[in-house]
Amino acid sequence: MSSHGQSPNPQGKGLLPVLDALYSVTRGLNVPAKPLNRIADELFTSLFVLSSAIKFKPVLGQCYWLYRKPDGYRLSLIAPEQWPEAQSGLYVGQCELQNDLTWSLELSEGCLGNSVLMVEIARQREDFDRQLQVVDCIEDALPTYSETLPFYARVLASGLACSLGQSMYKRGITGLSYNQIQRREIANL
Repeated sequence: MSSHGQSPNPQGKGLLPVLDALYSVTRGLNVPAKPLNRIADELFTSLFVLSSAIKFKPVLGQCYWLYRKPDGYRLSLIAPEQWPEAQSGLYVGQCELQNDLTWSLELSEGCLGNSVLMVEIARQREDFDRQLQVVDCIEDALPTYSETLPFYARVLASGLACSLGQSMYKRGITGLSYNQIQRREIANL
């Protein structure tokens, strides 16, 4: 306790809570081998969602809503019909944390009809695809520890890396570059 009677770590987010949270999300994780295009799509979508402000602990199988405000994206527990856009921001879409710790995102009609937002998302995907092209091996594209991510996003990013890493291993593509895997998968068609 500090001299003011407050815990020096009021949020309880030291090493043990991080390890406990990581263990709880990865315990019993069993994912199938996935093709490269699915891994890339799931990784992009998941990183897109995890880069948003997340101020709660997401739960597997629960629906959440992604919003865009001028200062960035935010994942929310509140559905778009429950509050005005002036408060929530532009409704981007409905998200769900899947059992394999990847995220799904179903874009809203408003998002699909917003050319500025769609161009922004397309640019982010192009940047992501360029990054995949330059990594020495595909697992180097998986998320690592990032202080810029909020606590739960950081834990879920580690879980995502574990999940997709398992899938890559089962597919037999670890240690290979994105281009090597593409050539290999095309040859196996």
